[in-house]
Amino acid sequence: MTKTLFEKIWDKHVIRTIDGGPSVLYIDKHFIHEVTSPQAFRGLEKRGQKVFRPKQIVATADHNVPTVDQHLPIKDELSRLQVQQLIENCRNNDIELYGLGHPFQGIVHVIGPELGITQPGMTIVCGDSHTSTHGAFGTIAFGIGTSEVEMVMGTQCLLQAKPKLMRINIEGTLNRGVLSKDIILYIISRISASGATGYFVEYAGSAIRGLSMEARMTICNMSIEMGAKGGMIAPDDITFAYLKGRPFAPQGEAWTKALAAWKELYSDPGAAFDMEIHIDAKDIEPMITYGTNPGMGIAVTGQIPSLQEVDDKERPSFEKSLQYMGLEPGSRMKGKKVDYVFIGSCTNSRIEDLRMVASFVKGKQKASDVEVWIVPGSKQVEKQATEEGIDKVFEAAGFHLRQPGCSACLGMNEDKIPAGKYCISTSNRNFEGRQGPNARTLLASPLTAALAAITGEVGDVREFI
Repeated sequence: MTKTLFEKIWDKHVIRTIDGGPSVLYIDKHFIHEVTSPQAFRGLEKRGQKVFRPKQIVATADHNVPTVDQHLPIKDELSRLQVQQLIENCRNNDIELYGLGHPFQGIVHVIGPELGITQPGMTIVCGDSHTSTHGAFGTIAFGIGTSEVEMVMGTQCLLQAKPKLMRINIEGTLNRGVLSKDIILYIISRISASGATGYFVEYAGSAIRGLSMEARMTICNMSIEMGAKGGMIAPDDITFAYLKGRPFAPQGEAWTKALAAWKELYSDPGAAFDMEIHIDAKDIEPMITYGTNPGMGIAVTGQIPSLQEVDDKERPSFEKSLQYMGLEPGSRMKGKKVDYVFIGSCTNSRIEDLRMVASFVKGKQKASDVEVWIVPGSKQVEKQATEEGIDKVFEAAGFHLRQPGCSACLGMNEDKIPAGKYCISTSNRNFEGRQGPNARTLLASPLTAALAAITGEVGDVREFI
């Protein structure tokens, strides 16, 4: 019987299926952070229940942490309380915590892969929607709510209905200046921010197979932004080479055994999907968003749709979005002035992203009226950037290399974009107030963001590389 990649992993993790209902799914790895875990721990305590398998949980502090002066007490009272509560909960339950000051601390979806904790064939959950990032390794990885965090803590299992399956095939060679962020923004703009609702997506095709692991993670990270339960890519030699030798990856005989199993993780020829989409890589250009959901994206050389191009039922929300963003229907984004540039988040804060930006801006100076924040995804990335002299390149360009954390991806910490200001961001969401009350977010790739940092406006990187 032919099976998809998803079905191969799902079937191995189903303990039993309730007639007419969900399945009891075993969870291999559970990541937690300071925001969605306190209530779950409290729920267990109220029932007098202990964490069932603490060794399968990994914790870090990322959402609410400051990205400057991390050695000092956290100023914000709520953030300080949440981080302290995480420390106490992990200590009381014998859970590994990579907290502030630890060499492995960082954004939860950055540290899992770089430490080799994330491995093909796993089921992975976290109380964070962008858990889909780990799907780049051929895993079933998805975000869960606080009550589900408690369920996994208490049982190492989760009640889940099997989703529908979609495959997005991207064939051909990418255009110059087009990155994985452009690929996923293009897909979302094409199928909408709800176009994959109810589906788990597998990305396939020659353009996907040619990507690095960092680039694949960017694509899987934003699967949730088109409504999908998660996204995944079949593991291959690029995956195996990335994992080999990482701190928590299998070693010696265990590696050989794991590798043999991982090589069976692919969708069989003829395996059935509920929906398939085919995209030609040459149709994808550098992208930029203009609205307040990730599906409102266009090529940087394109125009915002006119009112006549928008369906009648969509028009009120379209107009409301443009009013919030201070933009006009039918206008162009190229040349639009920006005030802030944020390069970071679990979407684009890995060493490959920082290397790419440093290579582009070396010898250049940022625009005098633009504030630039570069936030590495982990202490490991920060260490590599320092060892490679990337920090010096940024300093010379007038950029500010901060310390690891979710930072300006979301307005839960001190790194907020001021009201009314435009920020070109490598993060994953552009909702109203996402980066701070009344902040205006333009999502783009690290290269497009780097160009905006230098020129002070939205531009086409193909004119500069």
